Amino acid sequence: MTEFLPTASLQTLRQRAALLAVIRRFFDDAGYFEVETPLLSADIVVDAWLEPFVANFLPSPQMWVQGGQPHYLQTSPEFAMKRLLAAGAQAIYQLGKAFRNGEVGDRHNPEFTMLEWYRVGDDHHAQMTFTEALVQRVFAAALELSNDKLTIDNPILHGALLRQQRLAKRVANPRGFERLSYDEAFERYTGQCVLQAGMGTLFDLAAKHRLICPLGLDRDDRDGWLNWLLAELVEPHLGCDRPTFLGDYPASQAALARTSVSAKGAAVAERFELYLDGVEICNGYHELTDSAVLRVRIREQLAIRAAAGLRPLPAESRLLAAMDSSLPASSGNAMGVDRLLMLALGHSRLADVIAFPFDRA
Repeated sequence: MTEFLPTASLQTLRQRAALLAVIRRFFDDAGYFEVETPLLSADIVVDAWLEPFVANFLPSPQMWVQGGQPHYLQTSPEFAMKRLLAAGAQAIYQLGKAFRNGEVGDRHNPEFTMLEWYRVGDDHHAQMTFTEALVQRVFAAALELSNDKLTIDNPILHGALLRQQRLAKRVANPRGFERLSYDEAFERYTGQCVLQAGMGTLFDLAAKHRLICPLGLDRDDRDGWLNWLLAELVEPHLGCDRPTFLGDYPASQAALARTSVSAKGAAVAERFELYLDGVEICNGYHELTDSAVLRVRIREQLAIRAAAGLRPLPAESRLLAAMDSSLPASSGNAMGVDRLLMLALGHSRLADVIAFPFDRA
């Protein structure tokens, strides 16, 4: 019976601790300060397909009954951190736990470590430059740690070292990280631009690549089709030569980012994701500051949830109140630390860098 043991080796957990210290030093040296915000809150990021864990608040210990005000384990510290920006913070980061219900697998765990940060005055282009420097620093530190510890005597660890060296070489590419727009990526890997394409074109693209539409994907769900085609045809290629920032997403997928118009006249979101070896490790925004626009987006997301029979989430929040007051122009990024460390240490499963994943929690 070994289920009490961690899935990650103690050596890897020591390396993890050292890399978390590297991350903190990087942000401290860049003029950020670390903050802590509630993991359990009455507010929650509203996303059609992002499901939070819910706890019912009981006003007194004697009220052991169902009911009370719902509170949510945070899927991201975004709402609370932006309230700190509205209060006057200029550059902040948070390194801690976040929770997403129903996400389990080699690259997903319901409880995971998230690194999220914001700087007032930066846009998403500046944020990409900062993110590139952070990732390069982490990979360099990870390679130093592994070269000190790993030997060829252990085939598993030796395989991880070889993969780590391969990925570290990509991260250190002298050309830097690639910056690719959503349409450019589709055109490169499928031969078709999609931002201004109709549903018929998306259907034809799937047929051309002999893809079978997954059950439950409606033929009028344009964003659903775009997400599916991206996952099937584009994402596996991203970051396989050097790390790739994918930007200029469809405006309909802006979430809490600003929108603008591309050079080709397409409405796009001022956000990006970073990919390495086909794995997405972060999601950055030029942050939306208009509370009226966010209220509209939240209502749209809630309507999608209602149509899918999902739990309703609160339409109002303290973030909206902060935005009504004044939220400064800023950029932010949310990074999955477990995925980053998995790649930086050459592993292929989150369980290799987490002490006790969900099935052993």
